[in-house]
Amino acid sequence: MPTGVAIRDVRQQLFDAAERILLRDGQNALTSRAVTTEAGCAKGVLHRHFADFDAFLAELVLDRISRLNAQGAALRDAAGTGTVVDNLIEVLTEFFDSIAVAIVGLVISRDQLRARLRATTPAGIPLLTEAGTVIAGYLGAERDLGRVAADADVDTLARTMLGASHLVYADRTGPPMSDAVRRIVTTVLSGALT
Repeated sequence: MPTGVAIRDVRQQLFDAAERILLRDGQNALTSRAVTTEAGCAKGVLHRHFADFDAFLAELVLDRISRLNAQGAALRDAAGTGTVVDNLIEVLTEFFDSIAVAIVGLVISRDQLRARLRATTPAGIPLLTEAGTVIAGYLGAERDLGRVAADADVDTLARTMLGASHLVYADRTGPPMSDAVRRIVTTVLSGALT
């Protein structure tokens, strides 16, 4: 793209390009040059908006976390509707069908990126930690409504479901059968539902 041409919503355009590269080619193909080429803009555009490539990647992860938090609010609002199992299957499938698995792999593989994200996620793996908080918040809301046992450890239940679901999706050869996620959720919640 010629210099001097305005790009609308450049940050989102760069984020979208990075996500396409991650999904199509994997984290090793993700470079600032690849992102700007995919976005159809000059390389300098990325560096005009971000201090360096790891700052760009950190903002990409934080953007995903903010989207997750919005999904979490909708999930908490769903407490008391449908079934607990179906609500969790839906959120886990939506979370892992997205770019989340690739972003988690990126966070795990880049020390500088993890270091930058420690300001917002001091423990755990950024994005997965926040997803666990979202699911635990939902389970807590269901516990308050009496649909989950009063003595249920919602944090452990959430992390267990999230970890097991992540393992099912991690091979990136395609989405698992929905019955695999259903088995995870029903097994983890056995004894916790009222």
